[in-house]
Amino acid sequence: MAFRMPQLSKSVIPMMDRVLVQRIKPMQKTASGLYIPEKAQESLNEGFVIAVGKGLVTSEGKVIPSELKQGDKVLLPAYGGSAVKVDNEEFILFRDSEILAKIE
Repeated sequence: MAFRMPQLSKSVIPMMDRVLVQRIKPMQKTASGLYIPEKAQESLNEGFVIAVGKGLVTSEGKVIPSELKQGDKVLLPAYGGSAVKVDNEEFILFRDSEILAKIE
């Protein structure tokens, strides 16, 4: 699946250790062209990283940068994150530690 980075009119820059993710949308049609009803579509727990904050600041003031970067495919938790809507596109803000895994 090819990923195309969305063009946002507003710059959304996550703060600290937060990561802005766009969830991968489930398939809406079968291979033969039949439309799948919304209720029957499976919910995917994968997404693409859109933007990453500078990192976690320790009590000593050191910044620990995130291991994620823009365009990474990640495994998301079933619940959590903060929903954000920008230019009619839906995104989710997670803390870096909430992201379950990076998919290669």
